[in-house]
Amino acid sequence: MSTAKLRETIHEYLYEARSDSHEVQQKALQTLASITRVSPQNRSLLAQSYGAIPALLALSKSISPIIQTLSLSVLFNLSLNPNLKQSLADMETINHLNSIILSPTSPPESTKLASSLICSLAMLDKNKAKFGVAGTIPLLIHAISDPCNAAAHHLLSTLAELVQFHGNCTLAVRAGAIPVLIHVVESSDGEDLSGTSLAVLGLLSKFDEGLNALKKTEQIVSSMVEVLKGRCMLSKEGAAEILVRLFDENEGCLADALNLPEFLTVLADISVRGSAKAREMTAQLLKKTMDANLVSYSDGSHMLLQW
Repeated sequence: MSTAKLRETIHEYLYEARSDSHEVQQKALQTLASITRVSPQNRSLLAQSYGAIPALLALSKSISPIIQTLSLSVLFNLSLNPNLKQSLADMETINHLNSIILSPTSPPESTKLASSLICSLAMLDKNKAKFGVAGTIPLLIHAISDPCNAAAHHLLSTLAELVQFHGNCTLAVRAGAIPVLIHVVESSDGEDLSGTSLAVLGLLSKFDEGLNALKKTEQIVSSMVEVLKGRCMLSKEGAAEILVRLFDENEGCLADALNLPEFLTVLADISVRGSAKAREMTAQLLKKTMDANLVSYSDGSHMLLQW
């Protein structure tokens, strides 16, 4: 199909998406979602259509769950084009996405799509600060704290993208992200949630605000060692990375770890059977424990490693 014909077809579907007929709207949006799912050209042509993005945003506010979900699907597809991310991330859109995440009556699929759209838009670094200003960070943390939230994984992935910006990390720590994420790690039945939560904690620990909050967390070392004893390799990688940063910053954390009888055994196991990243992190942890042992021996203290 020629570009001109394709543009005309997209215009027709966009016109039908504004129809008063729910059935016509649904079919048009389903088609727009389908043709923009894999084609960057189709996304560009739709975005270039007069009034397309405002119309889709308006439709995403529909009281019909299916119309809302389909509209968000099309907007998400558009966001996959790097050149459209900045224009899509205006404050009206951001505030609307925030409201979907905040509302307890939002359909789970709409919450997932709203979160995924935020994540996609935030992949453009210029957009990250916009979400911080709009109050998205506290909303995400509040939603993640709900153990029954079906969109938890999407919300965590979105938070992981946003906190790579230092300002958003500060906002997250102030909004109580550390205890919320640790609670997810300790109570989650899903290994993917635990792994993603630890990945976010690892990102937060790269900045002083996050690392200081982790150091002040009660039993943080034993919590991370418990994760190392688990089965999920992604979680082990995250926990080991956090321990490396804690040990670098605070000798007391290293001493706490060495007082745990299973600590060295767990490290030895991961150093053999872990993933490449887990083995790398474990090697650093083992080196730190050996260095601590040498220092203790030279000082005449008794913090010797028991192999």
